[in-house]
Amino acid sequence: MNLISLNKIKLGYNNNIVINNLSLNIEEQDFICIVGPNGSGKTTLIHGILGLLPLKSGNIKFNIEKTQIGYMPQETAVDSNFPASVFEIILSGSLNNHQNFYSEKTKEHGEEILKLLGIKNLKNLSFSELSGGQRQKVLLARALMATQKLLILDEPSNNLDQKSKQDLYKVIRNLNKKQKITIIMITHDLDHGNLIGDKILSLHDKDYFFGTTEEYIRKVHHE
Repeated sequence: MNLISLNKIKLGYNNNIVINNLSLNIEEQDFICIVGPNGSGKTTLIHGILGLLPLKSGNIKFNIEKTQIGYMPQETAVDSNFPASVFEIILSGSLNNHQNFYSEKTKEHGEEILKLLGIKNLKNLSFSELSGGQRQKVLLARALMATQKLLILDEPSNNLDQKSKQDLYKVIRNLNKKQKITIIMITHDLDHGNLIGDKILSLHDKDYFFGTTEEYIRKVHHE
């Protein structure tokens, strides 16, 4: 089943077209890595899907409620020195974050996500006490509060050391394979061992490629 269908979409800023005539289908349980150089439109595309940037032309069809999409931006609004506990930050990703309190059901869901990501030991710590890898897992947990369907991650491994990166990638892969959550992940990490998605969308020089990871690796090797 298609969750999201992009039909000849065009995106840009003023007269600068960044994404031009792109069509593809995002299906249930896909794990898509979006790759391309700086300025190729990776984050622009995500903003278009999320409705943060209006389309110049084309259309996007959703077979999923937009409220069921969890989003982890590259730059987080959480100040590393913000005096909040890990659990408070995670709960803030719920759809009830406009309220002054969280329901018991929301808190139970937060507890389940702590367990799922293996970070129950961090629950009562301050965000400022965490390592870079731990912070990324907490922000991933916050995005999970909004969804059991689709996660969009903008360079989640940015600025992590190799061990922390591989640890985070293992968690994300398990969310896709075991929890059946569809993943769209922007990455600059083009080492073939780190292309953990099943499909690749390459935005290199407007020469769009969308196919399996194996097809992409063969294409790169032949160029």
